[in-house]
Amino acid sequence: MTRVKMVFRWFGEGNDTVPLSYIKQIPGVEGIVWALHELSPGEEWPLEKILKVKNMAEQYGFQIDVVESVNVHEDIKLGLPTRDQYIHKYTETIKHLAKVGVKVICYNFMPVFDWIRSDLFKELGDGSTALFYEKAKIESITPDKLVTSFLENNEFTVPGWEPERLQRLSELFEAYKNVSEENLWDNLKYFLERVIPVAAQHGIRMAIHPDDPPWPIFGLPRIITNRENISRLLHLVDHPYNGLTFCTGSLGANPNNDLPEMIREFGDRIHFAHIRNLKRFDNGDFIETSHRTCDGSVDVYEVVKAYHEIGFSGYIRPDHGRHIWNEECRPGYGLYDRALGIMYLWGIWDSLVRMKEGSRHVCTKQQS
Repeated sequence: MTRVKMVFRWFGEGNDTVPLSYIKQIPGVEGIVWALHELSPGEEWPLEKILKVKNMAEQYGFQIDVVESVNVHEDIKLGLPTRDQYIHKYTETIKHLAKVGVKVICYNFMPVFDWIRSDLFKELGDGSTALFYEKAKIESITPDKLVTSFLENNEFTVPGWEPERLQRLSELFEAYKNVSEENLWDNLKYFLERVIPVAAQHGIRMAIHPDDPPWPIFGLPRIITNRENISRLLHLVDHPYNGLTFCTGSLGANPNNDLPEMIREFGDRIHFAHIRNLKRFDNGDFIETSHRTCDGSVDVYEVVKAYHEIGFSGYIRPDHGRHIWNEECRPGYGLYDRALGIMYLWGIWDSLVRMKEGSRHVCTKQQS
């Protein structure tokens, strides 16, 4: 029986409102998705800090197979002469992570911002709140004003919006002024040609995350956006360790992306899966919803069915959830709605297993 590995993103001791003891109580979660969030992009990850996370996770029976993310320094994306020193630090980090059994590194190649939303806590009709993208607002606001609004109204650090990096916002936009999509492709290829051999040698699969949302923002190029570009990425360095973090939320913001078919086409190169739902609007806006298919525009049932059909046995996590029941949490990363999402995903998966194999016993691991 094919068995996916359900994991849950955790931001570290003292940096997350959700303790490991709570995550342990979510049925079927085998591991945490983690990073050294206190380190800046370009820093080499010390082995002693990595071991500290491993030891904490193991106290609760969790593996730490998936890292999200080892961020790529902007000099690499820009193709500056200094990129080689940062690529060296990146490969040294890969070697350190291999020593503790890491199997997958999620990363992205988005200039400046890892993701963009206009509102972190937009109220939905049921009283919950969620991450919201308002097209007209993004097109009319300046990047610095958007950053200010995010940092002023949020007490939690947000991945991809670290204050240290955003203090250089004007400098970064100036640096990217003449960087085209083709330049970014060239710089990504340069990075992969040097990183993939090291990752493969040490048994770690590289899994690039799609751009979120999958179109240019503030004049910055974005390239991991659709089927054609994903195919191009995989052929830049055609190696099984050059693969994807397939995110239904990022790619699903574009209605032209057929997510189930893309899973079937690229399945052997999907090393990590993010499953979330969102509701698209005709004016280009979208808001994140519960994982339930009928609450949004992503057919989560068909997504899970596609993974089941290809025999996917990799890592899956519920991606962003709503903020419900007055939970105080990092935007998109509370406990309750992500836990509900996991149970919805398990319900679909277990039903598919039952229909295919006719077994009453679809669980392969009991809570201990």
